[in-house]
Amino acid sequence: MPNKSNTKRKAAGSGNIRQRSNGLWEARYTTGTDVKTGKQIQKSVYGKTQKEVRQKLSRIIAELDEGTYIEPSKMTLSEWLDIWTRDYLGGVAESTAFQYKRKIELYIRPALGKVKLCNLDTNMIQRMYNELGSESEGKSGLSPKTIKDINGVMHKVLQQALLQNYIRINPANACVLPKRVKPEIHPLSDEQIKQFLSAIDGHVHERMYKVFLFTGMREGELLGLKWECVDFSKGTILIDKQLRKSQEKGGKYYFSLPKHDKIRRITPAPYVFSVLKEQKEYQEQLKNAAGRAWEDSGLVFTNELGQFISYRTVYDCLKRIV
Repeated sequence: MPNKSNTKRKAAGSGNIRQRSNGLWEARYTTGTDVKTGKQIQKSVYGKTQKEVRQKLSRIIAELDEGTYIEPSKMTLSEWLDIWTRDYLGGVAESTAFQYKRKIELYIRPALGKVKLCNLDTNMIQRMYNELGSESEGKSGLSPKTIKDINGVMHKVLQQALLQNYIRINPANACVLPKRVKPEIHPLSDEQIKQFLSAIDGHVHERMYKVFLFTGMREGELLGLKWECVDFSKGTILIDKQLRKSQEKGGKYYFSLPKHDKIRRITPAPYVFSVLKEQKEYQEQLKNAAGRAWEDSGLVFTNELGQFISYRTVYDCLKRIV
C-alpha cells in the first residue's frame, strides 16, 4: 500500500523544495526570528514547476543575504488603487485627478483589480494594453494615445507602491506601448481665414474668435485671460492661467495653470491689440448697461454681466457659425 506521505514529494537534493498534493511546487524559506516567540518565521513561494520555484527561491535568498528583501504584500491592486486615489492625488489639478480616476475605473480595476500587488507582473499589464488596443465585437480598440495615458496612471500607481516597499520593482516600466502617430497639423489657408472672418462678422463673440484665430491660444487660456495680463504699451500678452471646468456632474469652473504648467508671454501682431481695444470699449458699454449688476471679474471676454463665458457657450456659437 502506498504511503500517504509520499503524495508530498521533496525535490531530490533540494531540502526545502517539495511538490504539493495539488501538483504545485512549494519552496519554504526563513526570513528571521519572531522576537516574541523565538521561533523562525517561515514563508513559502509557489510555482507550476520545480525550476520556477527554485529560481524564485534563489532570488529571495539573494535578497535576504543582501538585505534588500521585501515582504510580499497581500494587498490586491484594487485595494491599493483605493488608497492611492484617496491619499496621493492632493498635488494634482482637479481635472487631472478626475481623468486618473476615470481611467482606473474604466480600464485598470476591471482588468487587474483582483490581482495581488506582489503577483502583478509586466506580462499581465502588457496583455491588458494589447487587449484594450485591439478590435473587439466590432468595436475599434483604444487609440495609442489613450493607452499611453493609461500606462501613465498605472506607472504612477505602482511607483508609489514601490516607494512604500509593497513591490520590488515597477512592472509597468518594461511595457511596450503602441506607437503614437501624431496627426499632421494643417493651418488654415488664406481663403479659409477669409471665410471664417466672414462667418463671425457681427457676432457677439466676434472679437474673441479673432484673438483666438490670430494668437493660437487655447480655449481655456482665452476664456481665462484678464486685462492685467494684456500690456498694450509693450505689445505682449501674459498667459499664466486658464479657465477650467470640473468634469464631474455639475462641475464648477475654476482657474488653473496653463496646460503642462507652461506660463508664457506672447507678442501677437498689432492687429490683435486693435481688436482688444475694441473689446475694452465694448465691455465698457456692457458695464454701463448692467449697472450694479455688473461683476468686475477682470476678464477680457465676458457675458453681459461681466462674468466668465462657459465652454458650452463658445462651442454652441461656433457650431452655428462655422
